[in-house]
Amino acid sequence: MQQTTEVDVSARARAIYEESIVWDMVWPWEPEVCDNDFDKLPRFQNAGFTLLSATIAGDNENISEAIQKLGRARRSLLAIKDAIICESVDDVRLAKQQNKIGILLHFEGTRNLERNLDMVEIYYKLGVRYLILAFNNANCAGGGAMDADDGGLTGFGRQLVAEMERVGMLLDLSHTGHRTAMQAIEVATNPCVFSHSNPSAVFAHPRNISDEEIRACAATGGLVGIASSSMYHGDIDVHPQTLFRHLDHIVQLVGAEHAGVGLDYIFDPGPMIKMMRARTHEWPDASDPDWPGVATAMPEHLLRLTDLMVGNGYSDDDVRNVLGENYMRICGQVWR
Repeated sequence: MQQTTEVDVSARARAIYEESIVWDMVWPWEPEVCDNDFDKLPRFQNAGFTLLSATIAGDNENISEAIQKLGRARRSLLAIKDAIICESVDDVRLAKQQNKIGILLHFEGTRNLERNLDMVEIYYKLGVRYLILAFNNANCAGGGAMDADDGGLTGFGRQLVAEMERVGMLLDLSHTGHRTAMQAIEVATNPCVFSHSNPSAVFAHPRNISDEEIRACAATGGLVGIASSSMYHGDIDVHPQTLFRHLDHIVQLVGAEHAGVGLDYIFDPGPMIKMMRARTHEWPDASDPDWPGVATAMPEHLLRLTDLMVGNGYSDDDVRNVLGENYMRICGQVWR
């Protein structure tokens, strides 16, 4: 059993956490932008994580750049003896059994397809297990969450959803515009997810999602994973209690079987803040001179969040579902 670093929580919360599949769906692998490189994996492992999903490329890379980044990531991970690249739920179980850290690979955005549907299967064979449809701004698949006018799912976007389902790639709608997300859910036949999106009913922000989107996503059999970015919940100190309010809203609305986590950790926010100020079309908040910047949760927050679930009456099964069993169920259904 993986022993977690010392955090002051109840014995019951610690026991559930250490026995659970702990699956966090988003961590930006950004060695060139901030201090987010694979040398940080021991911290996640010491915090009791079973699986962490790394953002490898997205809407800012073309096919060549995306494949090169995939190659670099895979070569780096294969050299780490305590890491397992996970391409199936059996790989995730193996990581848990062997006390290793499982790593999933994903893309945030679909411009790196270059409108070529053949690339979906190629990326899948290279280990990419989910795609975010659009990253904040419109692309050839649909509108982004930061667009003033979301034009909706495009014809190519409809073809893309169908091809992802054929291949077995999970569809993620975080960062995607409301209209586009709802239309994608409407045409999808597999479970969809919002890997790291918070409810706008708790805190209004363009990146947060409506109760309508949460219900529609749950109706596919999917889930909403809460994000920890301070921009999305208005708490620059990223208190676990704030994260719990967002999680609990989802649970009360659609049930614990449709909730998860995607905390999106940034260890050194300084370079990330600089990048966001240079790309205000993606991050309009950063155009405000008085913008306080951004902070995120740290890996140890997840155990504290577990303690809050336990302390607020969640059953053991509910806690295990939120921590990882929901993703095990969904990915076991979608992945080929």
